[in-house]
Amino acid sequence: MATPLSRRTLLAAGTGAAAGLSLPGVSAYADDRAISSLRFTLNAKVLDGGEQVTSVTLEAARLGPIDPASLTTGTFTVHAKATSPIPVADGDVIFGEYDLDRTVTAVRLDRRGDIVLDLSHAEGRTGGGTLGYIAGRGRNVMLDLTYTVTQQAPFVLRDHRPITIKSFVQNRRLSDPEVDAFSSHISGSGMKYRLYSPTGAHASRRGRRPLIVWLHGGGEGASLPDYYDNETTLRANRGALGFATPEAQRIFDGAYVLAPQSTSAWMQDGPRFAPLIREIIGDVTRGNRIDHDRIYVVGCSNGGYMSMKMTTVYPTLFAASVPICGVVGSFPPGGPPLIPDSELTKISTPSWLVASRDDLTVDPQANTVHAHDLIPDSLVTLYDHVVWDGYQFSGHWSWIYVARNDPSLDGTHIWQWMAAQQRR
Repeated sequence: MATPLSRRTLLAAGTGAAAGLSLPGVSAYADDRAISSLRFTLNAKVLDGGEQVTSVTLEAARLGPIDPASLTTGTFTVHAKATSPIPVADGDVIFGEYDLDRTVTAVRLDRRGDIVLDLSHAEGRTGGGTLGYIAGRGRNVMLDLTYTVTQQAPFVLRDHRPITIKSFVQNRRLSDPEVDAFSSHISGSGMKYRLYSPTGAHASRRGRRPLIVWLHGGGEGASLPDYYDNETTLRANRGALGFATPEAQRIFDGAYVLAPQSTSAWMQDGPRFAPLIREIIGDVTRGNRIDHDRIYVVGCSNGGYMSMKMTTVYPTLFAASVPICGVVGSFPPGGPPLIPDSELTKISTPSWLVASRDDLTVDPQANTVHAHDLIPDSLVTLYDHVVWDGYQFSGHWSWIYVARNDPSLDGTHIWQWMAAQQRR
């Protein structure tokens, strides 16, 4: 059995992680050639609670037409190991690492004829996630993922030849179509960001398009000096991805979605980060067909604070602002407010604030409700709990509702309200 390689080693060496067992007495043939190994790709999806590996694709189409009746959930087993990509300090702890067998729930052939192993996954399920949270740093990191596929029984080609693969080699690329749709960039000042550009019919239409700026929470910033990935902003939740879905793109008539990544946390120095975000917005608007009257800013937690801060620093830049469980008071308690009342009362950007009453991380009364009371003509939606598809999340995770276009007032949902706003 080959020694599995970490994701970090893969990136350095430019090779995949090889693992697998040969089954005695059975050879693999396709087109009269022995097949000693197959490559495989990890497929992931961002759930409301974060990204999970949901299936594995074995590149088996090159073997020839496969008889699907010969594939069962017992044909292959999958073992998964996820570890931190950076050292965890003594006394610190990382949540999300795992070393376990993944349950194969179904085996099927995709359109190309490759074998797909569907894996058990669900909100709150231990194991299968792509991110780990380092408590002492207060940051999410992309875990090193090492998956081991082992064939337990032969499968059969349509010409009745039995096939057993000796080893399986993991591709270093993690496949998540929603995340992969965002291109990766670095601004002149060194801040990383991801950008979704309209596709299909939306891309071909004449005229300029809206720009939605998503500002992430505290856990998705960098952890310098050794970690700045431009990944967790998209993989930790559906905040940015929601606006790139077909439903959102239809409502906004095709929108660019911009997700900058802080080099730390927005709340640590909002006044310094504001012009750096503004620089990126300027770069994106100059390089694309952006409607300057339809630029929207949305953010959660740290980003909820930053979305309000941006409207105080740049009062005429945005058509609308959606601060989610944002912070305006002192954090932690005892210091000066992050955004003074005098600044809140001067915000002229149309604002719709969202939070949950059971938020134990950011006091909704002292922050969201207080800001709503002071921001002229602002709207607010307060939930009792954060529940989606029957699963109850932490009360702080109210961004899930915005990512699903759930908040509504008088029959108008929040995405439709945003799309109707134009810069005053």
